[in-house]
Amino acid sequence: MRIRASHEKPSAKPTKKSAKKAHAKPAKKRRVLPPTRPAVEERPIPVRKAKLENVPTESVASDEARKLAIDIAAAALEKKAVGLEILDVAGRTDYADFLVLMSGRSDRQVAALAEGIEEAMRKSGRRAQNIEGRESARWILIDFGDVVVHVFQEEIRSLYDLEGLWEDARRLPPPSEAKP
Repeated sequence: MRIRASHEKPSAKPTKKSAKKAHAKPAKKRRVLPPTRPAVEERPIPVRKAKLENVPTESVASDEARKLAIDIAAAALEKKAVGLEILDVAGRTDYADFLVLMSGRSDRQVAALAEGIEEAMRKSGRRAQNIEGRESARWILIDFGDVVVHVFQEEIRSLYDLEGLWEDARRLPPPSEAKP
């Protein structure tokens, strides 16, 4: 029997073995199942909170940003916002001095809250730099520069838990709870 090189063409004359292979049924493919994992109890993944060092104990936020956050909160309360919180994140993040968080009970109320805040700020001469999430009205983010507003539906707010993420941030009392 002659061994042929890999670059040679096979001979045109079939052998007995090659003739049998040509008429044979193709072999069945074996079904390979993925390995199974042992059942593991599903638990929420703990969020690791960064320990911030050299963070000032006093707020470094400007008075203008503080007033804007309080004005936004007042406009939200006029539209019946639920669970309003004003977080002072100045010195902890570089994109804002305050986060104003609130919830609405439905997509319509979330949209109305965002629209009411935007309208009230426009009347006082302040315009939002950007607004995201209007289409679905599940989580609307309004960026006023030093103040970022998050308007959530209640279930989305509990899912993302921004208050927990910023639990070490200082809180300002909402306007209805502020002492005169």
